[in-house]
Amino acid sequence: MPEKLSTSVQYLKSVGPKRAESFSKIGINTIKDLLFYFPTRYLDRTTLLNSVKVVQHLIEGYQGEVTIIGQVIDSEVHYYHKKQIFKVRMKDASGFFECVWFQGAKYFKNVFTTGDHFAVSAKPVLTKYGHLQFVHPDFDRLAEKESKDFLNTGKIIPFYRMAKELRETNLGDLSLRRIIHQAVESFSNELTETLPDHIIKEKNLLALTETVRNMHFPKDYPSLEIAKYRLKFEELFYLECLVALRKKFHSEKKKGFSFKAQASPLKNFLKSLPFTLTTSQLKVLSEIRKDLESSKPMNRLLQGDVGSGKTIVALISMLIVVENDFQAVLMAPTEILADQHFKRIMEMMKPFGIIVDELIGGQKKSEREKVLRNIREGKTNIIIGTHALIEENVEFQKLGLVVIDEQHRFGVMQRSTLVQKGFQSDVLIMTATPIPRTLSMTIYGDLDVSVIDEMPLNRKPIKTYLRGENKLPDIYDFIKSKVKNGYQTFLVYPLVEESEKIELKAAQTYFDELSTNQLKDLRLCLIHGRMSWQEKEKIMFEFAAKKYDVLVSTTVIEVGIDIPDANIIVINDAFRFGLSQLHQLRGRVGRSDRQAYCLLVAKDELAVRSNQFNFNFDYLSPELIERNKSIIRLNSMVKYSSGFDLAEIDLKLRGPGNIFGTQQSGLPELKYANVIEDTKILSNARETAFKIIESGGNLSDQNNSIIKKTLKENYSNHIHFARTA
Repeated sequence: MPEKLSTSVQYLKSVGPKRAESFSKIGINTIKDLLFYFPTRYLDRTTLLNSVKVVQHLIEGYQGEVTIIGQVIDSEVHYYHKKQIFKVRMKDASGFFECVWFQGAKYFKNVFTTGDHFAVSAKPVLTKYGHLQFVHPDFDRLAEKESKDFLNTGKIIPFYRMAKELRETNLGDLSLRRIIHQAVESFSNELTETLPDHIIKEKNLLALTETVRNMHFPKDYPSLEIAKYRLKFEELFYLECLVALRKKFHSEKKKGFSFKAQASPLKNFLKSLPFTLTTSQLKVLSEIRKDLESSKPMNRLLQGDVGSGKTIVALISMLIVVENDFQAVLMAPTEILADQHFKRIMEMMKPFGIIVDELIGGQKKSEREKVLRNIREGKTNIIIGTHALIEENVEFQKLGLVVIDEQHRFGVMQRSTLVQKGFQSDVLIMTATPIPRTLSMTIYGDLDVSVIDEMPLNRKPIKTYLRGENKLPDIYDFIKSKVKNGYQTFLVYPLVEESEKIELKAAQTYFDELSTNQLKDLRLCLIHGRMSWQEKEKIMFEFAAKKYDVLVSTTVIEVGIDIPDANIIVINDAFRFGLSQLHQLRGRVGRSDRQAYCLLVAKDELAVRSNQFNFNFDYLSPELIERNKSIIRLNSMVKYSSGFDLAEIDLKLRGPGNIFGTQQSGLPELKYANVIEDTKILSNARETAFKIIESGGNLSDQNNSIIKKTLKENYSNHIHFARTA
């Protein structure tokens, strides 16, 4: 970094040591930090109206938001039914208007001083007296000169996030703008370019200096958009460089093992199965087999909807490795799931003389020591476990394949720790949470991807309905009638016990209520998160053995054993669950050739609105989406059965960062780009990054020295992740 840019902000005019301390608290220490502290929004003259125009618009039926600039004439606090109401009267060149707040009068009366100029934004209304009024508007204080310049020249005014640490040193919007303007004018030319000339020319990007200038003080909106594009492209380009490096590091590892798929054991195992593999499973197995036979280590992501048969594909892959005298390991996210995998796989492998062991947290010390010894001496062929597998004292004799189930529940370092226990082990990562294409290009862009996109042949689509709470008596009658046909039911509640803050049904309370009233003639059992995994598993196996008709549960059944006769699931307060979680819960039923039902229960009004709501993301504003998230989730569950469709909707509702955090991926957080909205920029950046890395991963070419330097300075920690992951 040039010396001037690394200078402390305290030496800028109007800053000084005290304010520099406040800037430091929000991560701004140097002049360079300040240059990259970009506005959060802008005031544009093209959206501005005067008071007369606003009134005309209202008369013509306009109902949107407007921005108006005015000067404070006076303000007052008056009372209505003991409530304080704060009113500010303002004027512009064409007339008068007022702003009203029904809360916070004590705060606002210190904000609006007679003579000050403000930009005010809100939906306008006309009072019964014909006054133009803005209720609870957004507002920004402007200097008089700034206000006049803005009106006369049509400038765009930037607004920055004013953290409380800055306000505590009497720093206002105008003074912050002046400080940043000084920094941009005096120091932006000191910035060194962070992209090579050939990329800037080829992609028609703005130079970094001009980008920073336009981000702070654009002359018009097209200039601002060009600057934003440059920042987004660069951010996504370096993210994709890391993804490409991760792929290159893996492919350039020393030779792995080449496993030969032996026909006879595979045929015998497939014959032992009580079902036939689907075309999709066979296709995926073919892809995995080619990877296993290659001397290059496998690094594959296996996607498949809930119940599509991923585990059996993984088991066949493990069988290939074991038949080559190597060990295979399966890591699951919870003890109950690991133990269920263990019991099921051990039973299936017993006829073939394959030894299966498990390693989980709750084992007795003597049992654990025996398992560790068997693994170390190579007596165990397949090991099933949880995080316990990555502990230092776990030593494999000859680890050939690592299978990771429900991968998004493990951090990147946890996965790599397990993989490194083998010597160039092959890696198969499984997920029942389908990955939207945009995330496949980023977080999983270094993996080869296989998708099981069909369900077992005998499966019928689950019928999903949304009902209001007033329909609960009918739902209980439906459950009772289906018991006669051998059906079992999951009844899911969001909480374990009553909460004063949120009025949700509690599993324990409703278990007691249902057992003594609505379902008293049926056999009920209860399972919740506060039980030990052994207690949960005991109840699950008893339920599978048909000791009970109804299992009252919290979300601990989200992942679990197949129970073929459990073909009804009732999800209470369904609006409280995320879309991915709802889909996982629905996947607990429909595991046989019988018709299965998923009944979502919500408050009556919400159920009615959701059933009537017909949405299309292309026509919904962000505000409308934000206000209707629960409705969209519930509506989507009824409308779509495919996890891939639901994953795309979930991504739009929650944003990429909330689905798979950077902790899981080992990739940097995005500050400027949004992988949902900026897919074209992402594809463009990805293509450029992969082309450069694949043609010379060490970036020794002089043309790409800037890329090497930028990666080293800004992403060294992430490159470490790339090497280990």
